[in-house]
Amino acid sequence: MKTSLIILAAGKGTRMNSDLPKVLHPIAGDALLIHAMAAGATLEPERTVVVAGHGAERVSAAALDHDSDTVVVVQEEQLGTAHAVDQARAALADAEGTAIVLYGDTPFVSPETLERLAGAAQSSDIVVLGFEAADPARYGRLVMDGDSLSRIVEYKDATEAERAITLCNSGVVACDVRRLFDLIAEIGNDNAAGEYYLTDIVGLARAKGLSATAVTCDEAETLGVNSRAELAAAEAAFQARARAVLLADGVTLQAPDTVYLARDTVIGRDTLVEPHVVFGPGVTVESGATIRAFSHLEGCHVSRGSVVGPYARLRPGAELAENTRVGNFVEVKNAQVGEGAKINHLSYVGDAFVGARANIGAGTITCNYDGVMKHHTHIGADAFIGSNTMLVAPVHVGDSAMTGSGSVITSDVEDGALALARAPQIEKPGMARKLMDMLRARKARAQRGS
Repeated sequence: MKTSLIILAAGKGTRMNSDLPKVLHPIAGDALLIHAMAAGATLEPERTVVVAGHGAERVSAAALDHDSDTVVVVQEEQLGTAHAVDQARAALADAEGTAIVLYGDTPFVSPETLERLAGAAQSSDIVVLGFEAADPARYGRLVMDGDSLSRIVEYKDATEAERAITLCNSGVVACDVRRLFDLIAEIGNDNAAGEYYLTDIVGLARAKGLSATAVTCDEAETLGVNSRAELAAAEAAFQARARAVLLADGVTLQAPDTVYLARDTVIGRDTLVEPHVVFGPGVTVESGATIRAFSHLEGCHVSRGSVVGPYARLRPGAELAENTRVGNFVEVKNAQVGEGAKINHLSYVGDAFVGARANIGAGTITCNYDGVMKHHTHIGADAFIGSNTMLVAPVHVGDSAMTGSGSVITSDVEDGALALARAPQIEKPGMARKLMDMLRARKARAQRGS
């Protein structure tokens, strides 16, 4: 079943009051547009066309960063939804099968709904996605005759009987790609707004004796985002659903409302997540791990049995093997931490390898940046790094080696060796009292002089 996606993402989003194009505002760590693209990608479309307009360069960059095979076309003037879809005509000139029109500011249409929509398009010429609205307000109404969709009527044009209909139009449409563009070519703009409306294809199709029907979904899937308030509501809706899925899958969330998840967060069952944890994009946590309170994770992998936090930060490229410990106020970035290794307190480990069962003492820092380049630190298996050690990269500490507390390690340490790199302690008896007496006398003279 060949499918192409047309995702409309040209709107400015005036009510967002933002320099950022509306479809690039984030929910759960990803732009609205990316949510729509990811849902559509489950259909394995042969082509995805994003129609950009306002902020086209930024929209194009985001779309291509997510999927480099995406085709981005630009709608120079915003003349309505049918005009927007028509911008994809050239990009789909030789496409076959079904075209599905989605919206970059409607991020929650589920893959399951899209599969039903695409399936229905195999037996009906046009399929429209509808929903039963709790408050139909000013939505367009789907006028049905049994299973057949007779027409879509806008609220302002509807009779009292039609306004009583609660089956509403989401705007999402599936149609044979060639037929879609043929119908769009016949749409006029003789309306109050002077725009070309995609919804007009239903009436045109029925006038030609073509079939039309509707597939329905939960109203929550059709939630559009047009303002900051709606963005916040969409974020809350996403988080509530994502938390519920995790709980059903066997993950313990001690205070679910305080845990924030990304679109692609993966957490295995029997993992415990304590309160006030934030998951950024690209996080996988295996089964049986513990993520303690007030931790922040992004772009990382946490293996079975590991404990992270409290107050820990895992940044992109952090790879924790099984049964590792990353504790209070520890930051790990672009580093592999071997099985059973411990980084328990107040440390920064970046651009590094930490071997199995190594112990990293409190206050240890891998000094990885020289102001221009990043450099790598290697810490061997069973190594013991004393508290407050500065490891000046590039540097290699061997297996079962040790560093003395307070050392600044600038040279490689061989396996099994003890490295000490600190100045000898000097003690001057009585000097502390003499120094303090001198300073107090100086202060008293200054106060008399003022």
